[in-house]
Amino acid sequence: MTVLSTIFAFVIALGLLITFHELGHYLVARWCGVKVLRFSLGFGQPFFRKQLGKDQTEWVVAAIPLGGYVKMLDEHEGPVSPAELPRAFNRQPVSRRFAIVVAGPVANFLLAILLYWLLFILGVSGVKPILGEIESSTLAASAGFRNGDVITGIGDQAITTWQEARLLLLDNAVDKNADVRVSVTGESGIARQLRLDLSGLGAEDLESDFLSKLGLSAYQPVIVPVIDQVMAGGAAELAGFKSGDKILAIDGKEIISWEDVVAIIRSNPNHTLRFEVWRDGVELDLSLQPEAVTEGQIEIGKAGVTPKIEHAVLEALMVKTSYPPVTALARAVNKTWEMSYFTLRMLGKMITGDVSLKNISGPITIANYAGQSAKMGLTAYLGFLALISISLGVLNLLPIPVLDGGHLMYYLIEAARGVPLSEKIMQIGHQIGMILLVTLMIFAIHNDLLRLVSE
Repeated sequence: MTVLSTIFAFVIALGLLITFHELGHYLVARWCGVKVLRFSLGFGQPFFRKQLGKDQTEWVVAAIPLGGYVKMLDEHEGPVSPAELPRAFNRQPVSRRFAIVVAGPVANFLLAILLYWLLFILGVSGVKPILGEIESSTLAASAGFRNGDVITGIGDQAITTWQEARLLLLDNAVDKNADVRVSVTGESGIARQLRLDLSGLGAEDLESDFLSKLGLSAYQPVIVPVIDQVMAGGAAELAGFKSGDKILAIDGKEIISWEDVVAIIRSNPNHTLRFEVWRDGVELDLSLQPEAVTEGQIEIGKAGVTPKIEHAVLEALMVKTSYPPVTALARAVNKTWEMSYFTLRMLGKMITGDVSLKNISGPITIANYAGQSAKMGLTAYLGFLALISISLGVLNLLPIPVLDGGHLMYYLIEAARGVPLSEKIMQIGHQIGMILLVTLMIFAIHNDLLRLVSE
């Protein structure tokens, strides 16, 4: 995935999510009779500007694509002629102001429903929940999981993909459930009921690789040690390796699978290794010195090669499920609700310290995910867009001044008191909200940079 295509996928995602969010504000404002002065995608210097409609609303696309806004007629923003006072935002009843502001996050949830609906109609692809090697002395081993088990259910919910299993286990891990019921079918076809205790997991355990902390991993088919691609400028190219080479041995040790190749290369950064290679009916001896790279806190070796994978083997591990339009819509609504609730719970657990703040992602990580999902295909990209749209909707509903949720909090207080809060209190709240958002952004970018360094 090139940097350019990653940026393109990220900009398309942001443009779609921001457009829907701001259209929510815009359409409800128009329905409420409020005059809209500007609809802007992005901040900063505009590079596109056009006035349209009876009110000559200014439609703008600006240089910094990290947000947008709808500017409405408002006495707090500038003088308003007496004739147009009834169309000023600040002159509207609190119920209308509430509706206009909440419409932005609601639009994000509606977009997520639309995307999930399309996704369920097109068909959801996933990896079958078949377990790989169960490591000893782990929670999974203690619970009785075995190599080759297929997870068929967690609690009362049926499981068809590894992604579903991971999400449900994470949901239970967040709540530190001590008695998670997992249904599995062994290689012999016999069904079993297992109990998994997740009560002892700490905040640092609930990171992206938390399943490995449980001792669970997806089954990986044996990949033959044949090279598919040799990266330009990598250690393998410099050593003379070519596509189609079959690795027979490394330093005299017989190689059975690609996993053996990876293990030896990773554990020997900057150390010269002797490879016995089969190429076009001839056995060759090649020497390769893996390039040293930092992954997390350790140094590993990389050669710059990818394995040749039999697609038929991979397809046998995949499952695809599609639904008729009405069923797909019901599932889309339910999925959006589940993910919204899960996102809100995760945020709450981060505040209480039950989930690590390392899970917070910023624009760099989101851009990376956008690029990766776009490369995987349309359905993966739709799923990514739906998830980010939900996250944007939930984030904007948080009662933080500056965000939509902060304004909604002010309107609820105004409805209860009968009078709005003073300008001074709202200004202080605005300053506090800005400090919180800037701090959150700095922390998120810090996490992004740490992830980049560890890759």
